[in-house]
Amino acid sequence: MMPPTDQLETIQRGLLQPGRPSSDYDLNADVVLSKDRKITPAAVLIGIVETDAGLEVILTKRSPRLKHHPGQIAFPGGKQDPGDKDLVSTALREAMEEIGLPDQGAHVLGQMAPHETVTGFSVTPVLATVETGFVPELEIGEVSEAFTVPLSHILEPSNYIVEGRRWRGAQRYYFTVPYGPYYIWGATARILRALTDQIAAS
Repeated sequence: MMPPTDQLETIQRGLLQPGRPSSDYDLNADVVLSKDRKITPAAVLIGIVETDAGLEVILTKRSPRLKHHPGQIAFPGGKQDPGDKDLVSTALREAMEEIGLPDQGAHVLGQMAPHETVTGFSVTPVLATVETGFVPELEIGEVSEAFTVPLSHILEPSNYIVEGRRWRGAQRYYFTVPYGPYYIWGATARILRALTDQIAAS
């Protein structure tokens, strides 16, 4: 296994490369997008924490009580508020609100090209290291669980599986990257796959 310092250096080199925007439609070439669709800026935090087992990425499980995407695996994040200075600020604010991560507890490494979701958001992933020993404090109205996934699992292309299901009368395909009991799919898996591809190209 690559030492944590080497893994972080690899990620930083990857972030220097011009990443390609991604979307929920990448595996569905037949989808025709309306030019009049409304896109809302948003950001998520890909928080990397060092554990005894190595570097891991913080993910959350959305509350089953939420109206949109209940119970799904996601990054801390959300839409940009008028008071946010930029999308990095959005990601950090959302991480504080959802899992209690203080601003001083995160060191921003950089950001990736945006990901467009089927729900009309342009999501900018922000990567940051998280202070060792951070213990999440969940906003239970939004998050039912926070957990970590080894970075080595995420950065292994063979761990990604393309699956499909019927949606609005058509077969739609998407990435998944399962880990233990967690079914990571949709926009979260697509963003992680984009990170994997960007680092592999560096």
